[in-house]
Amino acid sequence: MKYRYRVLTGLFLLSTITYLDRVCMNVVSKYVKADLHLDNEQFGYILGAFSLSYALFEIPTGSLGDKIGPRRILTRVVLWWSGFTALTGTAFSFIYLLVVRFLFGAGEAGAYPNASIAIARWFPAVEVGRAQSVIWAAGRLGGALTPLLVIPLVHWAGWRWAFGILGIVGVLWAVVWFFWFRDEPAAKEGISDEEVREIEQGRKIKYSDHQIPWQTIIRNPDLWALMLMCHLFFYGSYFFTNWSSVYFQEGRGMTEDQTKNFISLSYFLGAVGCLVGGVLSDLLTKRYGLKIGRRAVGIGGLGLSSLFFLLAGMTTDNQMAGYLLAICVLMKDLALPVAFAVCVDIGQRNAGTVTGSMNFAGQLGGFFITILFGIIVKQTNNFNYPLFMISGCLLVSALLWLRIDPTKAVTIK
Repeated sequence: MKYRYRVLTGLFLLSTITYLDRVCMNVVSKYVKADLHLDNEQFGYILGAFSLSYALFEIPTGSLGDKIGPRRILTRVVLWWSGFTALTGTAFSFIYLLVVRFLFGAGEAGAYPNASIAIARWFPAVEVGRAQSVIWAAGRLGGALTPLLVIPLVHWAGWRWAFGILGIVGVLWAVVWFFWFRDEPAAKEGISDEEVREIEQGRKIKYSDHQIPWQTIIRNPDLWALMLMCHLFFYGSYFFTNWSSVYFQEGRGMTEDQTKNFISLSYFLGAVGCLVGGVLSDLLTKRYGLKIGRRAVGIGGLGLSSLFFLLAGMTTDNQMAGYLLAICVLMKDLALPVAFAVCVDIGQRNAGTVTGSMNFAGQLGGFFITILFGIIVKQTNNFNYPLFMISGCLLVSALLWLRIDPTKAVTIK
């Protein structure tokens, strides 16, 4: 096995653990709400605290990874979020849990931008899309495993201990990563000179590049289009991350077992979508060029997801709604690795900063939908109105791909 694929295995595990920790709150929502006496609006603010702090610290942590490398940053990120994952299980009030989840998000911010930095340094440009697809498929696998692992764990030990055990898993990953990984292929013992040359000659980064200043981000219309696309995209993503369990059980009257199965199915199909999207984009890129290769998958995936969200909100058949929403994840996640691949395409040596900028905007979208879902449901007692809003957001997100040009690098003016 080439050494870069071992690095990808480490990032695969990172992404899996990330979503185990992130989706856990969604899966155990009914236990947390009952234990702490929270309504859906209060729970929305708790979920939103994570997204808001994640957004605020995303760009700084991505930029720091560009400067000092992903080895130290990812170690710090995982240790931090693992600690606050464990502390989630000690919550005794609304305010306490709000603070813990805010600090949780602040610590986890930068995980995926720094994973993108590792990919930019360890993979030739022609393999970036596939590498991103593997990382995001791993996240979806983590989401699929969460209800299957956590619900039995909750029944055995309680929801508080579930968070403690997941925190320990993250600490173990961080220790191994710090002692094993190196920021540059040439610095890693055991890698062949041939593979080092293959990576360094095929990647898009250069040591002479400089850090992108903030004014470049603010004044670059292409980057704004990418950020707005991701912002609207994440309205759909965070519905599944934060609210799908409540939607299925309270909105559709499903049992815990039915909810568990539909959440797992959704994330499993999301993993398939990530893998197919990354590979398909790379294949289309080889045949038709980078612009068509990235845009076609982005437009098609998000456009179809918009349609299936609309249909899911309109159907009165609960089982059909579950399957339609699972297909939504499949479709929208075709575009997910492509979006992060574009960050490497246009960011090059500054991939962490560009990815952080895009993900910052995405996390703000996650914050808004998380808060809005709870408010809309409380005020209207209708769980389908947010789905119609998400459908519209995904449609606009799909159209924004017509403005995104992966062949135009973000340069200093």
